[in-house]
Amino acid sequence: MERFFKDPRTPERFRSGPMGPHMQLVSNDLLKDGYTRRSIRYHLRIIDHFGHWLKKRGQTIEDMTNDHVRRYVHQRGCIRNGDAGALIHLLHLLRQEGKIPEEPAGELIPAQLMITEFIHYLQEERALAPSTIATYSDYSKRFLIWRFGSRRIDLSSLRAGDVVGFVRDRAAAVRSEAIKNVTTALRSFLAYARYRGDTSADLAAVVPRVANWSQSPIPKGLPPEDVRRVVESCDRTTSVGRRDYAILPLLARLGLRAGEIALMSLDDIDWQGGCFTVHGKGGKRRQLPLPADVGKAIAAYLRVGRQQTPTRRLFLCAQAPFRAFKNHGPVSDVVKHALARAGVKSLRRGAHQFRHALACQMLRQGASLVEIGVVLRHESVHTTAIYAKVDFAALTPLAQPWPGGVK
Repeated sequence: MERFFKDPRTPERFRSGPMGPHMQLVSNDLLKDGYTRRSIRYHLRIIDHFGHWLKKRGQTIEDMTNDHVRRYVHQRGCIRNGDAGALIHLLHLLRQEGKIPEEPAGELIPAQLMITEFIHYLQEERALAPSTIATYSDYSKRFLIWRFGSRRIDLSSLRAGDVVGFVRDRAAAVRSEAIKNVTTALRSFLAYARYRGDTSADLAAVVPRVANWSQSPIPKGLPPEDVRRVVESCDRTTSVGRRDYAILPLLARLGLRAGEIALMSLDDIDWQGGCFTVHGKGGKRRQLPLPADVGKAIAAYLRVGRQQTPTRRLFLCAQAPFRAFKNHGPVSDVVKHALARAGVKSLRRGAHQFRHALACQMLRQGASLVEIGVVLRHESVHTTAIYAKVDFAALTPLAQPWPGGVK
């Protein structure tokens, strides 16, 4: 611990405190996870203070539980946001090392138990993608809690009004695009309930259908000059900037989805062949060329910006612990911050607008819909057909004269 403190008396004081036997273990683990020395010092001070707090209450280290952390955070007058995280990290580490016993899980509410079985069914019988399973299970659990709370689940008591009422409530709380996920998930769960024999009624059939006119929306993509501003806004003198400068061209130049970038691995890049593998929807893999400038941006990030960790995932979180992106969320955050940094006003904040921008730019440069579909890796030409709406040059001759002429 001496390397983290200028005053040699501080480590000695920590070692003689109630948490003394574990302070070196904690500091080594934090250093391994990429925490700065300043953060490690802060963690150690919080843990030492927490140890004295436990001792005053006649508790030993072996008695520590999550409830002690909650009470400490609640009772302490002045506390920073990282305090609870430091203590939860301590509990997790000590349990992992076998220093304290695992805390028994609380009694699961019936809804949780049923959703656990539903998840197993989706994995084993339907073989759905993890992201789809997460969506289905989340909305299905919300439905069960909305209808039954913490009471015993009796699916045979469900009626059409319950299903319609839940959809109506959710429609008032979520975006119009998301309500389709709600109805799809609910339809899947109710079909599963009938498959199990928990209900004889075909309640999946009464789930309201969301109006979804084919090809109704017009793709909204950033203008090319805004795309350039967003990409160039990255400060490449910092590790975060180098990471973001490697991510944004993958969106803007190659039209990758946010989830595909999050899944990218060091093993996906063939540096000699100048290409890389994309893990797309439905587990499909495609090999794409790696433009030289995009490859240089990734290489710069790997040489200087990326922390040394055991994970083979390409992109990592910018702050300790330096873990791999779990899903598309961090990529969307990169886009949101880049838009704000570049001063670009956009109705959308997500990563998908770069995919739309690339397709619109290709269309303006004379690419066919088939060629755009190949670049975007669409399975059906109908998916790409939506971009015909932004081909104004081709659509203008189709416009009919306005009756009566124009003044």
